[in-house]
Amino acid sequence: MMEPRMERSFLPPAPISWAGVLLALLLCSAPAVRAGAWDLKDTAGVHHTLAAEKGKWVLVNFWAPWCPPCLQEMPELEALQQQRKDVQVIGVAVLYRKRQEVLDALRSTAVSYPIVLGDEDVASDFGEMRGMPTSFLYDPSGKLVGKHDGPVTREEVEQALTQGPNLAKLFPR
Repeated sequence: MMEPRMERSFLPPAPISWAGVLLALLLCSAPAVRAGAWDLKDTAGVHHTLAAEKGKWVLVNFWAPWCPPCLQEMPELEALQQQRKDVQVIGVAVLYRKRQEVLDALRSTAVSYPIVLGDEDVASDFGEMRGMPTSFLYDPSGKLVGKHDGPVTREEVEQALTQGPNLAKLFPR
């Protein structure tokens, strides 16, 4: 008997609001953000910019509190953050109705990396996303070197970091 296969991305649960439809359209049509152009404020009120993380790999991970693969991926990203001092993970929560939804999800995941309460403006600054979760990878010089649609493991990210020219195989843009 075959095991059920987990899909790599999820759509938001019904009912879909018009704001959600608009956000999805923005996510699919927006150009990618220029390196250093973003300024993200986390739930603790701290600002994060790419320029401030110069010298580190930066993984910006978009997730939603209703998305099981997103929540399952978070311990992997936490392990990456803890084990690699040359990597900064920044989580961006999107497609939520209330701030409390995000805070409740965070209590169950116990991550220590910064979490930003994103919106359609933040999401559209980064570019096309085909589902949740989606991660954008920046190299230590601040250059966007890849994007990954769907959940990613600590091992996959570490493998991507050591691939150099072959990075696109794991994090295609």
